[in-house]
Amino acid sequence: MTKYVIHRPTPRQAAFLVFDGLEAFYGGAAGGGKSDALLMAALQYVDVPGYAALLLRRTYTELSLADALMDRAHRWLGGTDARWNAQTHTWTFPSGATLTFGYLENERDKYRYSSAAYQYVGFDELTQFTESQYLYLFSRLRRLRGVSIPLRMRGASNPGGVGHDWVKERFVAAPPSPNRVFIPAKLEDNPHIDKASYMMSLSRLDPVTRAQMLNGDWNVLPSGTLLSRADLQFVDVVPDKAARVRFWDLAATEAGFKTHDPDYTAGVLMAYADGDFFVEDVVRVRRATHVDQLIRQVAEGDGRRVMIGVEREPGAAGKLFGDHLVAVLAGYTLRVVPVTGDKTTRALPWISQVHNRRFHIKRAAWTREYVEEICAFPQAGHDDQVDATSGAFALLSEQRYRWAKYGGE
Repeated sequence: MTKYVIHRPTPRQAAFLVFDGLEAFYGGAAGGGKSDALLMAALQYVDVPGYAALLLRRTYTELSLADALMDRAHRWLGGTDARWNAQTHTWTFPSGATLTFGYLENERDKYRYSSAAYQYVGFDELTQFTESQYLYLFSRLRRLRGVSIPLRMRGASNPGGVGHDWVKERFVAAPPSPNRVFIPAKLEDNPHIDKASYMMSLSRLDPVTRAQMLNGDWNVLPSGTLLSRADLQFVDVVPDKAARVRFWDLAATEAGFKTHDPDYTAGVLMAYADGDFFVEDVVRVRRATHVDQLIRQVAEGDGRRVMIGVEREPGAAGKLFGDHLVAVLAGYTLRVVPVTGDKTTRALPWISQVHNRRFHIKRAAWTREYVEEICAFPQAGHDDQVDATSGAFALLSEQRYRWAKYGGE
């Protein structure tokens, strides 16, 4: 290890560090020392001139959280002879080696690294990434002829998330090979953490999340009575030529002292093309005020060809808000829809499309929470995304016949 690593690796971390094959995946449970393992591995060759490492999270916010990768690197490297560039999020070492922090919030963000070359790429919380993002970064792994540094693609994560299935298939379920291994690590494998207090924190989680975080269980997933994760189809790209609607389910209350777990305002963008339905985007915020501004802002991003649907609340206040939205969204196609029937009955038509393999979900940063909610429905505590999906499907089912009649125009 270099002088920049401030503590001795655990046996599991050491196994991760000495493996010089192309791919290694670490962890599976909370508290196993995943972030430290990734950072240690990134620092292994910083004494070698020309070495370049990249550490990734899905969003910059996650990257910069307290005790997350970037904050941890500052604690390790601050006061050393390494130098930090805040603009490029890069540490440069006396040898000229670099350690850069990046993120891949959207699918196209991977192309921001298209001109870079690294000998190490590490994904923190790998199950938050799409498989296509992971595979694309292999194209950035290269070295000069004669350089003996191994090319390494590394990941660490808990179960769950948008990438749960492909990570499980690639690492957990697959047998180890000379170029790909899974090194499981749990809380008891990390002597640096206060196990008693952390287990108390994990004990407050729901049973599924607790099993994933505490035991690293890759087989337990949220489940309701209508859908399972195995029913779902995922895509990376939605056809450009498609009919589209964005439907909003509106929250009634803001987060506050008396509402610790309020409902969300959710807007689901759904597309229809060639007999298939696609959930293309989900906006979900805990907001009950200034929603008109949010809907307008999202509409500007979606474009005028996307029809907007909003659930009409009962009573005079609901009609008043609907009339207000008509003015706010002048120039856009708006439908304020009175909703009748129970939530499950409204959801059954699109759930039927799921079972018939005609319903697809785009892989994105929002996909994990969306999938967890629809698979837990109707047992889940929140169903705002389910309701927005039901509204979008109903409105799109009505509009797609008109869209098909006029040739997609």
